[in-house]
Amino acid sequence: MKSQTLHLTQQGLDELKKELEDLQNNKLPKAIERVKLAREQGDLSENSEYHAARDDHSFIQGRVDELSELIAKAKIVKNNGSTSKVGLGNKVTVTTDQGQNHTYHIVGKYEANPIEKKISDESPLGQALLGKKVGDNVEYQAPVGKVVYTIGKIH
Repeated sequence: MKSQTLHLTQQGLDELKKELEDLQNNKLPKAIERVKLAREQGDLSENSEYHAARDDHSFIQGRVDELSELIAKAKIVKNNGSTSKVGLGNKVTVTTDQGQNHTYHIVGKYEANPIEKKISDESPLGQALLGKKVGDNVEYQAPVGKVVYTIGKIH
């Protein structure tokens, strides 16, 4: 991972810290114990449990390392209560030309989760929304074609 600042909301940082704590305090010790027990079963070259346990341990350790690096690079973004224009950390309610309302939360790329309507500031929609004001029309190219939204509320 490049040496760059990682933009996260406070909630996103808290979730990463919670996951890291769970890995370090629960999953990693269990994985180490599993490797130890499998190693005690004898011949390691044909011990599938040992190899599976090592793979699990390696995966968990890799995630611990990744989370540690992400947390170290994290910079908390705050919308500072600004509702005059869309920025990182804002929630934006938009209306489609068919009258449907959607609310999106503009977040950094590592926090993005389309299912929860958390969209990255680097995504096509995120980039289209940034800097816009209430009443502005936003047009962007989605996989399904051109989409036009009208910004109804910035919070």
